[in-house]
Amino acid sequence: MFLIAGLGNPDKKYEKTRHNIGFDTVDALAEKYNISITEKKHKALCGSGVIEGVKVILAKPQTYMNLSGESIAEIVNFYKLDPESEMLIIFDDISLAPGNIRVRKKGSAGGHNGIKSIISSVGTSNFMRIKVGVGEKPQGWDLADHVLGRFSGEDRARVEEAIRDAEDAAVLMIQGEADKAMNDFNAKKQENTK
Repeated sequence: MFLIAGLGNPDKKYEKTRHNIGFDTVDALAEKYNISITEKKHKALCGSGVIEGVKVILAKPQTYMNLSGESIAEIVNFYKLDPESEMLIIFDDISLAPGNIRVRKKGSAGGHNGIKSIISSVGTSNFMRIKVGVGEKPQGWDLADHVLGRFSGEDRARVEEAIRDAEDAAVLMIQGEADKAMNDFNAKKQENTK
């Protein structure tokens, strides 16, 4: 069993914002693999199914971004998952341009409050993650205004491509191919920036 959680904020007004790119990616996986994410439990919207032979729980925490760890810890504890080997978190990253993703096997919170909350709640930072680029905040902007804003049409098209890349990377990672995912998609990121 593998938990794939996308981070975001639960309210219609936050749909398709930069901060909700994790939700968008999990929704795309759910659609591709015909998994319904409608069950409300563990402070999340959850759905279970099978992706390429691996049993998964797809989750979208409903605690708001800064308390994501409350929900994630409940799921991890309920299913007796090892967060270091059976959990993948997908979230927004302002240090990556729209259209880029970065795959990691572990890391720090890097200033992301949702990840800080998860590290604090599950007791480790050694979990797999996919960061989806949403672009840096414009000079003089408040960070909250930036991450809670929506993409321009041009950036949205790039982001849709990044979501497809994140889906493919997630599938590799749950199949034990995290190194391949890092090689394939982190290298692709470099090409996109040239």
